[in-house]
Amino acid sequence: MTHPPTFKQLKYLCAVAEQLHFGRAARACHVSQSSLSAGIAELEAHLGVVLLERNNKRVLLTEVGAAVVTRSHQILNAVDDLAALCEQAVPPLSGRMRLGVIPTIAPFLLPGLLNRLRAQHPQFQLYIREDLSQHLVDALHQGDLDLLLLAIPFPADAVQCMHLFYDGFVLACPSQHPLNRVEQLYTQDLAGQDLLLLEEGHCLRGHALAACHLTSATLSMPYQATSLNTLVQMVANGIGITLLPRMALDTPILAGTDVQTREFAETGVQRAIGLMWRRQAARADEFRLLGEFIQQYRVPAISPATP
Repeated sequence: MTHPPTFKQLKYLCAVAEQLHFGRAARACHVSQSSLSAGIAELEAHLGVVLLERNNKRVLLTEVGAAVVTRSHQILNAVDDLAALCEQAVPPLSGRMRLGVIPTIAPFLLPGLLNRLRAQHPQFQLYIREDLSQHLVDALHQGDLDLLLLAIPFPADAVQCMHLFYDGFVLACPSQHPLNRVEQLYTQDLAGQDLLLLEEGHCLRGHALAACHLTSATLSMPYQATSLNTLVQMVANGIGITLLPRMALDTPILAGTDVQTREFAETGVQRAIGLMWRRQAARADEFRLLGEFIQQYRVPAISPATP
């Protein structure tokens, strides 16, 4: 090997592996497609192997290409961690951090939290990316994000998690629905109901079913939605009932509807909210500090919940 790979070449390769498309990968790297293609070609020439199979319709990784991509992610993450290690010389919560947040947390927790952060740590720059859990975990491993705020547990390798608090589930139904009239509501009362949930890919769906000891087979699910606001509107139109995280009730999500919410008689009908970062991350102490800040901001505002 005459020349060792450059970080830029490894970044180009990882982008193509993620997008499986040269044009999209080039846009993600903010370079022209010709520059990205030339960088990949130089990398293959330097390594003496073919990393990508190309044709007019698609791009595929070769077996050795997949192995090189895995190692490239490790190298790029190590470089990011080296830079993060140097950033520890500055006071905590005063630099830049890239945070990924799932859609069923971001609009309900972040507005007040970010206001508090700006007031107490004006030098702290928190960049937010809102996406589904799996997309965020992929971005974390690829080095595009430093830290995730999501519902746990969520399957991921080589990560560290910090539990923050529990967020209970409540039933949302029209005011005239029979379940709104029962004296005590139990999760078993949901069996056979038209339960509206978020579509596949949203971890809230699985966590809600698990918390209520339900499976898709025991329910009638006529429709799925991509947001909690859409679920509420479908409930308001008499299409079915749904489960909402309690944190959503701190916002006007039910405003203008006759949708009512009911607490469950059982304990433990909830999801766990936590932080996730790469296991070898150099800024783990700072991530825990941010986690403690979130706990101090959020926990007093929610009802006590049990594991």
